[in-house]
Amino acid sequence: MKNNWWKILSLILLVYTIIAGFLFPVPALPILNETIRNLYFHVCMWFGMMILFIISFVYSIKYLNKPSDKNDIYASVYAAIGSYYGILGYLTGFIWVNATWLTDKGQSLGTVLKEPKLIGAAIALLIYGAYFVLRGSFTDIDKRARVSAVYNIFAFALLFPSIWIIPRLVGSLHPGAPGGESGNPALNQRDIDPIMRMVFWPAVIGWTLLGVWIATLKIRMQLLNEKKLSNE
Repeated sequence: MKNNWWKILSLILLVYTIIAGFLFPVPALPILNETIRNLYFHVCMWFGMMILFIISFVYSIKYLNKPSDKNDIYASVYAAIGSYYGILGYLTGFIWVNATWLTDKGQSLGTVLKEPKLIGAAIALLIYGAYFVLRGSFTDIDKRARVSAVYNIFAFALLFPSIWIIPRLVGSLHPGAPGGESGNPALNQRDIDPIMRMVFWPAVIGWTLLGVWIATLKIRMQLLNEKKLSNE
């Protein structure tokens, strides 16, 4: 129990996120309306994804500094869970798009598909998808780990520009971007909503801890499998 406090905290925060996310009041903003509640899932999963990718990045650097199967497993598993979070974040974002830009604002599907934020996110996920394809193409374990570590660092270096930097430099429908919808009450310090902030940050922590929890389970399974193979 002493070592599992953060797992219990994750469950408590996620239960709180779901209950408060659907029941607490939210600002009545044009276009967004009640869909702003998706912020606790879509954006918070993106935050969790970034943190998981950072952990994966750190373990890839550790592998290159001190090669070990453990560092390689940690890097690959955290990259995998981060990618799952990225896919979930992308899907929840597309659902949000369908309820706002396509329905309320009347944007065409073609315009939405050209949205820089969506394109940048898709590129980032494809880059990480290639990471796993690359890992699967090697039969030599040491070579796979070394090349994967280098590629993972390269993928992480492209992550921030493709998701956070480039989309903010061009016109976008996304809230907070130049030419985008105004009103981002959980992230914009100028119009931040106190009630949403009370749910938003606990949601970020809860989703992130859940991702770490899943990663630790997968890592433990892989380490046990490696140990079993080495004993045979």
